[in-house]
Order: sequence, then C-alpha cells, then structure tokens
Amino acid sequence: MPITSSAKKAVRNSLRKRAFNARRREAMKSSVKETRKLILGNAPSASDKLKEAYKAIDKAAKRGVIKKNTAARKKSRLAKALGKALKK
Repeated sequence: MPITSSAKKAVRNSLRKRAFNARRREAMKSSVKETRKLILGNAPSASDKLKEAYKAIDKAAKRGVIKKNTAARKKSRLAKALGKALKK
C-alpha cells in the first residue's frame, strides 16, 4: 500500500487511466469484432462499419492503448479481409 500522499495520488491516477484505457480497448475490440462479423456475412455493408473500426483503432493508438504498428496491422488486416470478401 502507498504511504506517502504523492504515492496515493499516483495510485488514484493510475486507476483512473486504467479505466479509460480499458474502455477504449473494449470499444476497439468490439468494433473490430462487429466489422469482422459483417465481412463474413454481408460484405457490402461492412465498409461503413470499417470506418468506425478505423476510428476506434486510431483513437486507441493515439492514446497509447495500443502501439502505432499494431494499429496499422489491425487496419491492414481488416481492409484485406473486406477486399477479399468483396471479390467473391
């Protein structure tokens, strides 16, 4: 347990940041999951959902929840999956 007042404040801040990051990570994951589901089911309507997924991924990367290359990889794989589904 923290003893000094500054350590107590640091714990409060880290818990607060953890909550924000968890919320942003969950939003990103759910958006990506929904997009993948649409790509498998109804590919033409997935392009609108892809924009939302991009937005969630970019926000997560901007805030440091995920790294920049991880965000790029996720976006690339989603776009590739959509392109493959639209060709069929």
